[in-house]
Amino acid sequence: MEVFASMEEYGYEQVVFNYDKVSGLRAIIVIHDTTLGPALGGVRMWPYQSEEEALFDALRLARGMTYKSAAMGLNLGGGKAVIIGDPRTDKTEELFRAFGMFVEALMGRYITAEDVGTTTDDMDIIKTCTDHVVGLSGTSGDPSPFTAFGTFRAMQACAKYVFGDENLAGRKVVIQGVGNVGYHLAQRLLEAGAQVYVADLSPDKAERAVELGAHAIPCDEVYDQECDIFAPCALGGCINDETVGRLKTKIVCGSANNQLLEDRHAQVLAERGILYAPDFVANGGGLINVSFELAPGGYNREQSLAKVSKIYDILLRVFQIADERGITTAEAANQMAEDRIRKAFEQKRIYLP
Repeated sequence: MEVFASMEEYGYEQVVFNYDKVSGLRAIIVIHDTTLGPALGGVRMWPYQSEEEALFDALRLARGMTYKSAAMGLNLGGGKAVIIGDPRTDKTEELFRAFGMFVEALMGRYITAEDVGTTTDDMDIIKTCTDHVVGLSGTSGDPSPFTAFGTFRAMQACAKYVFGDENLAGRKVVIQGVGNVGYHLAQRLLEAGAQVYVADLSPDKAERAVELGAHAIPCDEVYDQECDIFAPCALGGCINDETVGRLKTKIVCGSANNQLLEDRHAQVLAERGILYAPDFVANGGGLINVSFELAPGGYNREQSLAKVSKIYDILLRVFQIADERGITTAEAANQMAEDRIRKAFEQKRIYLP
């Protein structure tokens, strides 16, 4: 991978490779854009097959966080970190302390948080070495329920646009991945009267959702299910050349990051008459929640939930832009975020004594 070419093409500011001999830490921190504020984004721990795969993931995730922060109306930039390792076997106190020291060395340009493979307990260890961490157990805590709530509100907006009614009762929803976010999403959907079908590589996670009232299906059948909403809630790249033609849904709306393997897949979905809820809008609830830890008055759960609920309105605005400009919903969401960043950048010319 030509790192500098990618940084130039997509406007990255900084890529930092971090290694600690004592703990064996191998981590990459990517800062994409800090026009609106410091780069906030979680640290993902995953057993990547190669360093190049880890870098590719970090770059895509960091850029997505820039757009997510802008679309959610937050005064934050976008960044992300990845730790190469198996979260089930490779976690140690020394590893997260080392990561915390590397975050501290960036002097506030990057603020870390929980992500796939990391927990609030891990954030508490990182906190011993830096103040530039959110999602702590004593404050906002686990962001998963808020991400799920935001995705649920996004689904309501999609239903309003496609069916003319935001009510999800009786709608068939297929959830791919019922980890922390997927589980909470299934719970909300069932409470709303939806028919929920779930698939997960972990039988235990699928069974936990079944106990709520969901129906389990094999993982290799998720793309072939006739449904109203397909909800990708696992890892990214699930909408690709192999899967996009198999979908038998009216809506794609889930919590996974980078659901489209390539930008052109948004156009394929549109041509097939499938409404796509851009992932960085639909899954913005968790970011909104942890951002409230940075508020002057401190964390406020009720205010956070109220702001997460507005994802409904943000997504309807995205659909309106797409219709007015004759572009895909993915392009509309990008343009909405880029417009806010551009205006903020231009206003930095104003002198403030």
